[in-house]
Amino acid sequence: MSATSRGKGVALLCLLPFAVFFILFQLAPLTWVALGSLQSADGWGLANFTKAFSSRFYRQAMQFSLEISLWSSLLGLLIAVLGSYSLRQVDSRLRNFVTAFANMTSNFAGVPLAFAFIILLGFNGAITLLLKQSGLISDFNLYSKTGLIVVYTYFQIPLGVLLLYPAFDALRDDWRDAAALLGAGPWQYWRLIALPVLLPALLGTFVILLANALGAYATVYALTTGNFNVLPIRIAAMVAGDITLDPNLASALAIILVAMMALVTLVHQWILRRSYHVNR
Repeated sequence: MSATSRGKGVALLCLLPFAVFFILFQLAPLTWVALGSLQSADGWGLANFTKAFSSRFYRQAMQFSLEISLWSSLLGLLIAVLGSYSLRQVDSRLRNFVTAFANMTSNFAGVPLAFAFIILLGFNGAITLLLKQSGLISDFNLYSKTGLIVVYTYFQIPLGVLLLYPAFDALRDDWRDAAALLGAGPWQYWRLIALPVLLPALLGTFVILLANALGAYATVYALTTGNFNVLPIRIAAMVAGDITLDPNLASALAIILVAMMALVTLVHQWILRRSYHVNR
């Protein structure tokens, strides 16, 4: 056996634990959910999907999940871009502190995050009362769709900063100088040079943020006690609920959630391929 064959054999052997883990905890559960989504009281078929799409209640859950996820991902991405670029311009000690703080706050979610926002921005929250007394706002409902977008955006920002910060290493300072010597302004530099270089990282980060928001459950459940109509809440209610127990319909909604994420990923890959062929 040659050295190359032995090296490939060792590499495959090292890959085996990951492959087993991936099959047991990724492919097998997804296959089980997919099979469950095709089962109903009438037997095998698409009855669960028909029920999900024909129900105005479940369509609203899909709509709210998409709207909250898209807006929070876009806002989080925008703020993360500005924050990551600004970190490149500050002192290294401040940069290290902000990076460490972002790493810590990216894991601050679930019940503690909901409790913190209730204290600060609830109906009687400290910041809410302060803004009302100042006349800046007349009414703000943390437990509405707008309030949830604010909460989701909060935990999207640190994750976006951590993902985008290394991407700015690809921008070289001499590119800006060369563009300025050729007569390009700041807007032209960012539109024609910087953004095309950052585009793969921006799209990849957006997809991760979108997946992070679509699957969020603990925060919205703790904040609204499960009364807000989004897909993760509906799925959990039909899996663990005493009255609305319907695991097969929950499986169908879970597959719809996966399909949403898959569609976004396919669009992401198509844009990347199109951008590659245009810039080639």
